[in-house]
Amino acid sequence: MRSRRERITPEQAGVPRTPRRRTPGLRREEVAHLAAVGVTWYTWLEQGRAINVSPGVLDAIARALRMDPTERAHAFALAGTTDPRAVTECPALTPTMLRVLERLVPYPAALQNARYDILASNQPFAEVFGDPAELAPEDRNCLWLLAMSPRWREQFLEREEMLRDLAAKYRQSMAEHVGEPAWKARLSRLLEASGEFRELWERHEVAPMAPHVKRYAHPGVGLLRLEHRNMWLSPETSAYRLVTYVPADEETERRLEDLAATAR
Repeated sequence: MRSRRERITPEQAGVPRTPRRRTPGLRREEVAHLAAVGVTWYTWLEQGRAINVSPGVLDAIARALRMDPTERAHAFALAGTTDPRAVTECPALTPTMLRVLERLVPYPAALQNARYDILASNQPFAEVFGDPAELAPEDRNCLWLLAMSPRWREQFLEREEMLRDLAAKYRQSMAEHVGEPAWKARLSRLLEASGEFRELWERHEVAPMAPHVKRYAHPGVGLLRLEHRNMWLSPETSAYRLVTYVPADEETERRLEDLAATAR
């Protein structure tokens, strides 16, 4: 942290330059002020003393020191805590991956993380399941939508079975992320909002990932039988995946093509 502090000029940080500065870059007290922490505490952190540091405080320090993504990741790894900004930043959302999503038309497809957050989707996904862009960011999650969305509750014909299965998969995946704030926040919100989910969670069921067919009653084109397929973008279990809904029969194929033609 000292090297990062010394490379930032007072002008870059918006700190008035005082005369007789003997320290290159920022002083410790200036970084502490920018991050809203105590000078003594920050000094101990910079010296590598054994102190507790929360993700929020480390985030404030990383911002004050203008750390790039690699430096942030290193700092959070050294502190043994999770970067809260990683919840909203997705390295998998590249222009190439967005083009892949669009090339899958007329099949609904979305980019998800291990928590079932919907990070990006194509037009057929919006036409079939609703446009995630119209939802609040915290609601763009398949588990949340199965439990709380009136549209998903009405139009997924095996919704109760799907919710039970997804809750069990979430428990299975969360075993590797039990201490991470984003996972705990998602779970807490569901437990508070949905008595149905709370009852399922108390069963302590777990389930593996497996392809399966979902029946969906679309108000415009009728019954859609869609096979749910995952393509992982990394060998890591916590990585991102491309989820594609492939027609399970010829009638569904034709209806998806009709939907895509209407949306053009």
